Amino acid sequence: MKIPLSLLLILLSFSSVKCQNMESLQTAVQLKPGETLSLSCRGSGFNFGGFGMHWIRQQAGKPLEWIGIIWHDASKTVYAKPVEGRIEITRQNSQNMVYLKLTGLTAQDSAVYYCAR
Repeated sequence: MKIPLSLLLILLSFSSVKCQNMESLQTAVQLKPGETLSLSCRGSGFNFGGFGMHWIRQQAGKPLEWIGIIWHDASKTVYAKPVEGRIEITRQNSQNMVYLKLTGLTAQDSAVYYCAR
């Protein structure tokens, strides 16, 4: 059985700064239970290294679910309980990139994934 995992990246910000972008490096992936999800997100149009970056997901018919944050300087990460022990968020400020790795996938991980600042 394959778990369809769709990827959509958006910028969630209340800032009035224009021309801010979050770019997905994947559009849609299909994985099997137990496999690992790896996603990448590139930010542009803002001082990427000055902001913590979040990963959020939304399962079909459910509200948005925050799953983790990495501090602006990568000094700290905080993860939601449902994914703790299976998630890793990393970043590369020199490339304006943030990454999500989620291991041991289950049907509950089937969702649209977002990165946000």
